[in-house]
Parts: sequence; structure tokens; C-alpha cells
Amino acid sequence: MKAKGTKPYLKIGDVAALAGVSSSVIRSWENLGLVTPQRSDSKYRLYSVNDVKILKRAGFLRKVKGLNAPAIVQMLKQEGRIRQRANGTTALGTRLRQLRLKRGASLAEVASAAGISVGFLSALERSQMSASIGTLQRLARFHKTNILDFFGGDGASGPLVRPDKRKILEAGPGVRMELLALGNTVMEPHLFRIAPQAGSEESYAHEGEEFLHVLRGEFQISLEGEEYLLKPGDSFYFESATPHRWSNPGRTETWVLWVNTPPTF
Repeated sequence: MKAKGTKPYLKIGDVAALAGVSSSVIRSWENLGLVTPQRSDSKYRLYSVNDVKILKRAGFLRKVKGLNAPAIVQMLKQEGRIRQRANGTTALGTRLRQLRLKRGASLAEVASAAGISVGFLSALERSQMSASIGTLQRLARFHKTNILDFFGGDGASGPLVRPDKRKILEAGPGVRMELLALGNTVMEPHLFRIAPQAGSEESYAHEGEEFLHVLRGEFQISLEGEEYLLKPGDSFYFESATPHRWSNPGRTETWVLWVNTPPTF
């Protein structure tokens, strides 16, 4: 099939067969940013030759290497097959480097404080890797700021935030945080989009209180060793000082409305 000129395009069923995965897996990979297919006049997904190459590589990593979706994304980013989101990981790397240089700290000093390797921090600053929320929090503590300071975008504020104006942060493989309010707010509301099998990777704690509401998918959270499995429509409240760890145990992307107060996160 051809669309938009003479470039050949394939439909999702054909691409799924070539990549050795189901159509639903490909759609979930799209949510993670692996590919962005064109659309026909009838709204069918149309994949380019380059899209097919990326998806075939992802299928290989899934089947042969046994990688889950977040790990596949990370690997493809390292290989240079997919780009970092300009308002996400790239902005984070630039900001981390700015903060370190402003403080006059070495890579080794910051890495030691955050409990990560020098190589990993260097890759973060060069926007070649993304960090878990726990790591971001330790970095923020070292720089005497909070995770809000790592979000990309300008400093605009106002009562209305359109979807395309949200500040975005990639908080580890498969975890996307979208800030839902801008400016000097008392509450810190986010939309968390969590890929299958992705999550916080480790427990963390901070000051404040938290409220979350599951919009879609499954969400599992652990507080002091007790596990809670939340479904769409479920809500959850807890004190942020309680060490907590969370993940998406399902097969589809999870969306969580997540509110922290005060914004010390």
C-alpha cells in the first residue's frame, strides 16, 4: 500500500506478521513512542519502511532477548533507532548538567550522593538514559530542589493547561509524568502513564501526602511491605513519608491521576 506520495506503507496486520508480535503489542509500543504511524483517510495506521525496521528489532529483543517493553525502549534509544522526546529526557539531561556545573560539583561527587555510577550519570546528562523516580529524587535532594525542577518546557502559568502545553518528564523506562498544573501551586497534580511491567523500580519516600486515582489499566503499590492492586476507578491515599514502590503489572498502559501536596516531590 502507498500513501502520501510514492513511499510504501504497510497496515498493522502486515507489520505484526513481519515483527512476530500481535497488533495489540504494536499499539502498546506506539504508546511508548517506538513509532508514530501515519494515518490513512479512513484512519488506518500506515507504517513506513523505517517503522517496520524498528518494530522488527523490537520483536527480536522481545522474543530472543526476553526484554520487556520498557527495556526495549531503552535499548532502542541506546542504539539510536528512536529519538528522545525533546521536552522529556533531553530537557532532563540538560538541566542536570546545568545544576551540577552551577554547584561546581564533579560527576563522581553527584553520582556518589545519588547512589549511581559515574557512567550512568554521564549518560543521563547526555540524554542517553532515563532515571527512576527514586534516583531523580536523590539527585533533586543533592541539588536542593525537587523533581518539579526537572520538567521541561517554559515557565508559563495559568489556570488552564491544554494537553499539548503540559510539561513532561520521562521518569525511568516506560514511565511518563505529565504535569497538569503550572505555576506556584499548593498541589502537584500529574498524569502518570506507565507501560506494562514498568514502575518506580525501588522504594522511596518524601514529605507530604499523596492521592491517586486509576483511570485505566492496573496499578500495584507497596507500602511497608503490604501490596495493593488497584483497578480503573479505584482511589488511594497515603502519607508520602511511608516508603512506597509501585508498578504496572498488566499488559496495557496504565494511566493514574496522581496528586502530591505540598509540592516537595
